[in-house]
Amino acid sequence: NLAYEEYGLKLAEVHLPGSSHYSEGLDILEIMRNIHIFVGKYNYNMNTQMFVQQATDQKHLNTISIQHIADSIRTHGTGIMNTAINFTYHFMGRKLMTFSEFLFDDHIKSRLMKDIRWFRDNNDKLKNKYPFIRAEKFNRAIRKLGVTKSGETYLDRFRRIITEIGNALGYVRTVRSAGMQYSSNAIKFVPDLEDIADFQDMVEEQKLSNETKEACKNLDNVLKSLTSSFSSNTEYLKILVNIVKPYLQKEKFRHLQNFHIIVPPLTFNFVEKMSIQKERISKKSGRGEASFTDDGFALGLAYLLKLLDQDSAFDSLHWFNAVKDFVNEKKAEIAAQKKQRSSKETDMQHVQLTIKRLSNIRREFELLYYSFTGARIFFSEQESEEDKKDGKQEGKTGDPNTNGDAKHDTSSGSTTTPDNNSNNNNNAAPAGEIPPPPGSAASLGPGGVPPPPGIASAPAPSPPAGEASLPSIPPPPPSNLLPPPPM
Repeated sequence: NLAYEEYGLKLAEVHLPGSSHYSEGLDILEIMRNIHIFVGKYNYNMNTQMFVQQATDQKHLNTISIQHIADSIRTHGTGIMNTAINFTYHFMGRKLMTFSEFLFDDHIKSRLMKDIRWFRDNNDKLKNKYPFIRAEKFNRAIRKLGVTKSGETYLDRFRRIITEIGNALGYVRTVRSAGMQYSSNAIKFVPDLEDIADFQDMVEEQKLSNETKEACKNLDNVLKSLTSSFSSNTEYLKILVNIVKPYLQKEKFRHLQNFHIIVPPLTFNFVEKMSIQKERISKKSGRGEASFTDDGFALGLAYLLKLLDQDSAFDSLHWFNAVKDFVNEKKAEIAAQKKQRSSKETDMQHVQLTIKRLSNIRREFELLYYSFTGARIFFSEQESEEDKKDGKQEGKTGDPNTNGDAKHDTSSGSTTTPDNNSNNNNNAAPAGEIPPPPGSAASLGPGGVPPPPGIASAPAPSPPAGEASLPSIPPPPPSNLLPPPPM
């Protein structure tokens, strides 16, 4: 130790990194600068909050976990969190424009409107359930429009866009969790968070030197910043909904209201893809992509349904119940056929393969349902006790024909509520205009709740020419900023 050899000073171990990063994982700066590559090359696992590199033919895979991001935050400081989330937000804005262009295509839009009319006319006959066979036919019809050189259909590319949006949201969630982990590790040396002494006042009473007073003042600021950051709870995902939602409710984005009817074919496409990728894991060779998890699709799907106010419209399809009924009916048919047919070896092999395929479909749809239901919780709005009481009173004293439930227009797939309709119209900017910056009166989210105040952050990449720009995401309040670790 140089300090001890030269000056006889015994210093505490500072645990500074020997290189630019603690671990061998990707640095948060590298992910931020290449976010468009990262969300396409990594798969997100929602339970462990881990990103796993997509496997093709390599022997080793990179993973990005909360610990990797927390180490990066300790290396670069907490200010990097706001910049990383701002980069991610602008990337999502460009992806949403591509998402809108797909649904605006005449071939897609006409097919979706046709499905909406068909489901509305046959609703009673179908028992309010979107049929599984219809989703399968939709996939085959899209394939007729053409495929890419790699064999992807237009629906495959659309699913990939939704997955990349979900991966970007997963990255935002991981950054937030890593920031909380870093702050909790930094504050663990404070004995009592509720009773922190004011060191500056104590030093002034003892009439110590000015240098000591300045040091105690800095210590008080550090402790104040740590405690405020540890107790804060900024919901980045809900902020992303509240800012973008009014912008997509303009008249020129009305075609997005048909999105809910394409969700069943999308989920069928996703289940097929996951079944193929899971089978490739056990194979030793092959250039195809192999994976065991891809929760980015479920997260992106939940985000887009919440963004477009189509949760009720999708729930009215009872899609997952329809899948379960389809599998049960097919298994019952196979059981009846086995009793009638002779027990030939070829017939038995065919029956076993069919049963295996049906079981695989049901298992994959159940896993998707669990991930999708969990992802919807991130965007759920918890009502206060006063709001619930007011809602009950309005239901008792209001018009008996209206009970406050959402009204669903099946012709357009839109869902509106009497309470939020006026707010949405006021929040949306006029057609052709960019939404007002966050924090202004016109940019208040649903319910009139303003987003957190903004602070300066590094400039985000500008969108390509011809694309509409979106407002900058408001970073967390200044109290969330933590000082760099003590040197």
